[in-house]
Amino acid sequence: MFDVIVAGCGPTGLMLASELRLHGVHVLVLDKETEPTKVVRALGMHVRSIEIMDQRGLLDRFLALGKQHPLGGFFAGIAKPSPELDTAHGYVLGMPQPVIDRLLAERAAELGAEIRRGCELVGLSQDDDGVTADLADGTRLRSRYLVGCDGGRSTVRKLLGVAFPGEPSKVDTLLGEMKVGAAEELMAAMEEIRKTQKRFGAMPLADGVYRVGVPAAGVSSAPPSFEEFQEQLRVIAGTDFGVHSPRWLSRFGDGTRLAERYQVGRVLLAGDAAHIHPPVGGQGLNLGVQDSVNLGWKLAATVAGWAPEGLLDTYQAERHPVAADVLDNTRAQMELLSTEPGPQAVRRLLTELMDFHEVNRHLIEKITAIGIRYDFGEGHELLGRRLRDVRLKQGRLYELMHGGRGLLLDQTGRLSVEGWADRVDHVVDVSEELDVPGVLLRPDGHVAWVGDSQRDLLDHLPTWFGAAVN
Repeated sequence: MFDVIVAGCGPTGLMLASELRLHGVHVLVLDKETEPTKVVRALGMHVRSIEIMDQRGLLDRFLALGKQHPLGGFFAGIAKPSPELDTAHGYVLGMPQPVIDRLLAERAAELGAEIRRGCELVGLSQDDDGVTADLADGTRLRSRYLVGCDGGRSTVRKLLGVAFPGEPSKVDTLLGEMKVGAAEELMAAMEEIRKTQKRFGAMPLADGVYRVGVPAAGVSSAPPSFEEFQEQLRVIAGTDFGVHSPRWLSRFGDGTRLAERYQVGRVLLAGDAAHIHPPVGGQGLNLGVQDSVNLGWKLAATVAGWAPEGLLDTYQAERHPVAADVLDNTRAQMELLSTEPGPQAVRRLLTELMDFHEVNRHLIEKITAIGIRYDFGEGHELLGRRLRDVRLKQGRLYELMHGGRGLLLDQTGRLSVEGWADRVDHVVDVSEELDVPGVLLRPDGHVAWVGDSQRDLLDHLPTWFGAAVN
């Protein structure tokens, strides 16, 4: 019997498996596909996800294979300078999703997660003690909990009967990687075409292959044919630029949906299984990874038996509103990409407003997820926010978070986590960048308490880390 079965071997499922393994949870990851996908649905990671990789000691692996890009232009493609953000990682890390998947799979395996490909989940049932997962080959598996990280068409969500309200796609975009006979003409034409068709684009990769996107003629659930791709290039650009030898083709729409519930009994949802939205701004992969980091330690605490009452419920309470906000900003961005006169007028107005630094920064903080503040009640301005990496006299804050535990940074030397030392690290050090005497961080890096009173700290530790151990 497993502690947790994770359905889905994408970035969300793999990150969740790693987070659970940091706490010794027995994890099985299932995926119906026999091989990792070659389709590049995401192109990199935003600030908050980069910070998470730094917090877990993984960032060097990603930096070695990625390329850093400025943050300007990520809201609806409106070209503005990168704003100054409260982070040590003020960039986008460009990296195709298959590379991200591979690095996260390697990490999960290193930590001891079991990964089985070619195993399709077709049924599930649950009782007071656990979940039974039925596979297509007749195998039955048992676990204490199961998490559906199996994408927008999630089998787990459908089996649970969780409603997925929202809007269906109104426009589709075709996407693929292919060789281009007239590459110079394509790149020369792109700037002019994008003045009106913001969903058109091309990017050189390697070996003469380009990533090409073009608006589709209508909405369909069928995979696109190469002939359809060529035809749409001719419609939009007047030529197909001699494209040939496609590696893969895909289509995506602007459908926007949010699961009504993230948990039913012992089964939970994360990533695209819980929310889908247009890919504008490049937020989808990042949102799923951040779901996993929020959920992982809470589910691990529940499995281990030390979770305070209601801790697992905070997963939906915190992440559902975040997803709703992403759905709203992607809806807005899609409107701003429209060729209609009204949306274009709004786009021109917003372009002017983004000349104000505060407006530009606010919108980029949404895209990068560093503006998130969970509702922990009244208190210090840092409460509920993630804390940026700060330099300490003995190193960096994020270097102390690799184990995925809670952390008390004590600049007074008078505080204590006695009774919680098995769950919370106590670090006595000083940072010139942090003007607070003491700060308690949850394993996901969000600030749970700020102050200098031991009595007050003792009131807050049980909220997130359960009862003290005598």
